[in-house]
Amino acid sequence: MSNKTPNFLTIPPSPTVDKVGVEERVARFQTRSIKNQTKEQGLKMVLNMIDLTTLEGKDTPGKVKQMCYKAQHLHDEFPGLPTVAAVCVYPSMVAIAKKEVQNSGVKVASVSTAFPSGQAPLAVKIADTKYAVESGADEIDMVISRGKFLAGEHNFVFDEIAAIKEACGVARLKVILETGELVTLDNVRRASDIAIYAGADFIKTSTGKIQPAATMQVTYTMLMAIRDYFDETGIMIGMKPAGGISTSKLALHNLVMVKEILGDAWLSNEWFRFGASSLANDVLMQILKTKTGVYQSSDYFSID
Repeated sequence: MSNKTPNFLTIPPSPTVDKVGVEERVARFQTRSIKNQTKEQGLKMVLNMIDLTTLEGKDTPGKVKQMCYKAQHLHDEFPGLPTVAAVCVYPSMVAIAKKEVQNSGVKVASVSTAFPSGQAPLAVKIADTKYAVESGADEIDMVISRGKFLAGEHNFVFDEIAAIKEACGVARLKVILETGELVTLDNVRRASDIAIYAGADFIKTSTGKIQPAATMQVTYTMLMAIRDYFDETGIMIGMKPAGGISTSKLALHNLVMVKEILGDAWLSNEWFRFGASSLANDVLMQILKTKTGVYQSSDYFSID
C-alpha cells in the first residue's frame, strides 16, 4: 500500500460478477493438460507455496514442533525438495514455532482477531495481533467481521482491517474473507476490494472451518479483484485459497488460473499460498511417482 492513510471513500464501486461467465472460465482452466516435466515443476512450486497449519483447541507444543520439523523435512529420502512457505499457528504457539524454524526460510504465520469467528471487540483483536507479532510472527492471518459486512456496514469492516494492518507493524497481513459465509460472488468481490484498499498484503478465502471454502469460482473472483487493483495502482497483492484443496490436480488447476489471470510474477510463495496442510502429502506422493514410477503408501508420510 502507499504511505497515505487508507480511506473507505477511496474504494471504487465493485463490478457485478457474471456468475455464468466465471463458471465457464473456471471450467476451461480445469481441462488444461500439463506435460509431465511441467507437472513436476508445478508440484514442487505447490509444495513451496503451502502454509502447513494446525489450529485446534488440542494443539500442544509437541504437535507444533512436529509440524515445524515436517515443514523443513518433507521427505529426506529425496533431496532437492523445497520447504513449505510457512507454518500457521495460534498466537500462543508462535514463539515455539519461531524457534523451531529459525534459519530455515520457513515463515511463521499466526491467526488473530478472535479467529475463526471474529466476534470480539476491536481492542481485543488489536491486542491479539500485537501479541502474535511480538512473539515473532512474520505474517498475520486475520478474519473480517462477516456479520458487519452482511449487514452493510462496509466502512466498519474497512476501518477494522486498517487498524489491524497498523498493529501488524512489519508483519504481512492476510485478510480472511470466509467466503462460505458471504453467499454470493458479488459479496466476495466487494469484500476483496475492501480488504485490498484497507491495506491487505494478501486476501484469503477461508478459515478452513466453514464450507464451501476455496472453490475455484471464489478464487477466480478474488484474483480478478487483485488484477484490477494492480492495473489501477501497479501494486501487487497476494492470494491464498484455503480449505478444500486437498489434491495435486486441483492445486495445479489453481496455478494455471493464477498464471493466466495475474501472470508469472505471482507464481512464488511471496504472492501465492495454499492453506491446505493435507495437500502436502498428496503432492509428495505425486512427485515421488514421477521419480519412481509407483505410488508410495500414505503410511510413508507423516500425519499433519
